[in-house]
Amino acid sequence: MSAIAKLLEFGQSPWYDNLTRALARGGLRALIDEDGIRGVTSNPTIFEKAMAAGNDYDEQLADLARDGVAAKDAYWELVLDDITHASGILQPVFDDAKGGDGFVSIEVDPDLAHDTPGTTQQAAYLFERLGRPNVMIKIPATREGLPAIEDSIAAGININITLIFSLARYDEVIDAYLRGLERFAHAGGDASTVASVASFFVSRVDTETDRRLPEGHPLRGKAAVANAKLAYEQFRRRFSGERWEALAAKSARLQRPLWASTSTKNPAYSPTLYIDELIGPDTVNTLAQASVEVLRDHTGLRPNTVMEDVEGAHKVMAALAEAGVDFDDVTATLEREGVESFSASFHDALDTLDKKGRELTQR
Repeated sequence: MSAIAKLLEFGQSPWYDNLTRALARGGLRALIDEDGIRGVTSNPTIFEKAMAAGNDYDEQLADLARDGVAAKDAYWELVLDDITHASGILQPVFDDAKGGDGFVSIEVDPDLAHDTPGTTQQAAYLFERLGRPNVMIKIPATREGLPAIEDSIAAGININITLIFSLARYDEVIDAYLRGLERFAHAGGDASTVASVASFFVSRVDTETDRRLPEGHPLRGKAAVANAKLAYEQFRRRFSGERWEALAAKSARLQRPLWASTSTKNPAYSPTLYIDELIGPDTVNTLAQASVEVLRDHTGLRPNTVMEDVEGAHKVMAALAEAGVDFDDVTATLEREGVESFSASFHDALDTLDKKGRELTQR
């Protein structure tokens, strides 16, 4: 049996960090049935790679191009088609989990990362257009994204908050979720119908921090896990006490931490480092295909590792400061580069579709 099933046994939901047309049209079922995958995430980089490879999108793209649909509009038609099919495949998981799992995520236009009203408007449009209860709209945790997150939650929209790197920003994300839920419930909404995850990025933290440390430094490869463990500590602290209990009494759902970017980038580190060390209840881990394959033969997973040696995690962060690493600058850099990377992938996808569309109409 794949070790992925163990994650669920330990309270962590495994989601698949990829979406292609082949998966959306049926391949996803095998990952659900054989590996225990409970959800799917997507982003502009994932779609750019999928659209640039092979000819799975050619038939629909050709029809759109012949109708004179611009590349940007064609992108959204292709993406929405994939999301619709994937959410249909995941619907039984959603039903069995009573709305606690079985989600597929779609990200807003990355060019809107610093546009609050634009993000709010597109999140509402995508959610209404898809019309499925197991869809999450991904909004980046930029400063301008925070009000859009709150307003979207207040409108009853499921939100996956992406590109979270710092504990300070994570605190603001939680505030946005709680305020949005309170507004939704105050307006008469059923809080149990709104779901959200907070996507805390992991491996990129080590990549950027290690770059600022000398070769062979004992803190290399330590920052990402420490940062995530402190995020989980923060999650448990914030989702307790009177404010949360008042919402929980209205059947509100926890905003689970989602560990994103959990494939190791440094081959010197274990390929399951960010899986082994971050297991805990009420969490999600998004797994790339490489991680799924490694976990099929993996042994030794232990429960509650995200709660182990939290004191040591605090010491790692203090030691980084003593070593001259400005961790606030690390996380600010990662947020900026994350937004830029998704935007670049988005425009690469548009260029690919424009070129392919013209070629297909000339055949």
